[in-house]
Amino acid sequence: MIEKILILDFGSQYTQLIARAVREANVYCEITPFHHAIQFDPSLKGVILSGSPASVNEEEAPNVDIKAILEKVPLLTVCYGAQLSAKNYGGKVEKSNKREYGRAQLRIAKQDILFKDIADLSQVWMSHSDSITQLPESFELLADTDSIPVAAFRKKEDNGHSLHGLQFHPEVYHSTEGKKMIKNFLVEICGCHQNWTPASFVTETVQKLKNQIGDGHVIMALSGGVDSTVAATLIHKAIGNRLHGIFVDNGVLRKDEFQQVLDTYNAIGLNVKGIDAKQLFYDGLAGKSEPEEKRKVIGKLFIDIFQIEASKMLEAKFLGQGTIYPDVIESVSVHGPSQTIKSHHNVGGLPASLHLSLVEPLRSLFKDEVRKVGLELGIPAPMIARHPFPGPGLAIRILGEVTAEKVDLLQRADAIYMNGLKEFGLYDKVWQAGTILLPVKSVGVMGDERTYEFTVALRAVTSVDGMTADWAHLPYEFLAHMSNSIINEVRGINRVVYDISSKPPATIEWE
Repeated sequence: MIEKILILDFGSQYTQLIARAVREANVYCEITPFHHAIQFDPSLKGVILSGSPASVNEEEAPNVDIKAILEKVPLLTVCYGAQLSAKNYGGKVEKSNKREYGRAQLRIAKQDILFKDIADLSQVWMSHSDSITQLPESFELLADTDSIPVAAFRKKEDNGHSLHGLQFHPEVYHSTEGKKMIKNFLVEICGCHQNWTPASFVTETVQKLKNQIGDGHVIMALSGGVDSTVAATLIHKAIGNRLHGIFVDNGVLRKDEFQQVLDTYNAIGLNVKGIDAKQLFYDGLAGKSEPEEKRKVIGKLFIDIFQIEASKMLEAKFLGQGTIYPDVIESVSVHGPSQTIKSHHNVGGLPASLHLSLVEPLRSLFKDEVRKVGLELGIPAPMIARHPFPGPGLAIRILGEVTAEKVDLLQRADAIYMNGLKEFGLYDKVWQAGTILLPVKSVGVMGDERTYEFTVALRAVTSVDGMTADWAHLPYEFLAHMSNSIINEVRGINRVVYDISSKPPATIEWE
């Protein structure tokens, strides 16, 4: 039985970071909106309440039955969650004189198992506009800071499960010993055994796949990316060549990628069929310039191709997908249906006409966890180290209408950039990089001739799982070399710029 921690999400921008900290301690966890019912099965070892942009004093503030949870399992409450627990037990939460945001020094007033091996005056990160000004009688103070009277507390022992509250964010990088506090909650308080590892995931997932698929067949679209490759390898490990992979050349892959990926799949023993559908996609994208419109065209054409291939494989009753946890999280809203930022090709329903059941072995993993599982499976390191690549491919890195000519321009410029990153030892130091062809032409001079050609933007970010990302500080000398190489070698491009936007507020892709 896999032990589990449940994180109730109240809408905090940091909720995913709580999950990451739990997973890094080799404990499995799931995020669920606060209003979803909790299943208190034996695997559930504890619950964490996240922060929130809301105030507990708002009329329709998010709320949960904390006492009911505490009857079943230990509880760790963070920021909004801490304020909510204090208020629900009769304490006071009031608007602060000023927003408390940034670094603070935690002064430990009373030792507690949550602070095991934590130094006094440890740096923590504050981000709240309300403060707990009076604790309930049943609570006791554990720590404060210069600016707030209650930074940490616990509910007094009553022979039940423990409740701890932190009015700071232990999950963020700036709380230097915050992850240690979370680990103390998991191990010392919840009694978790920290046995959720890549090896254990592979063993359990392969068995689950065998049980789910039985003697059936699976058809699966492969992209050459880490997610679909690892998912396919897990399924192949469970059912062998009853997995039928389909790798489609949609005309917007990277330069020479179609053949390179097919060769790799063949080398690792996957049963994969390659389909050249470039012209079909170019025809479908003709005249389309809106990002969502392009995504929908590509998604529909993939489904059309799948329907054709599935009709040739009557024995296939399942569809494999490389859905990962950030796809799932971004597609579920705390307050109901979320606003569409972009459509996720890996999440959502399938046309009923396909008559296929979904198989998603990576649905619970973050990207870096997928890579660890891939290495555990023996997939070659270069394939595992590949940067994430969007499902719609270069179609969303060509701003505006996609044409074969623009694709050729971008493929050649992008190949120079990717090869340059590898040659300069920078590829593995960034999480994702790509080249964007802008719908902008500018004047240039080459030799004695005036040019009027396209501009490309280079993009490189550092991240853990893509939920947030910072622009990568690539050396000026490297960027200058890339600009010079692209302009000299790719006729049709005469200007190169570098994107220094972070996520948020920008996204990693431009479309």
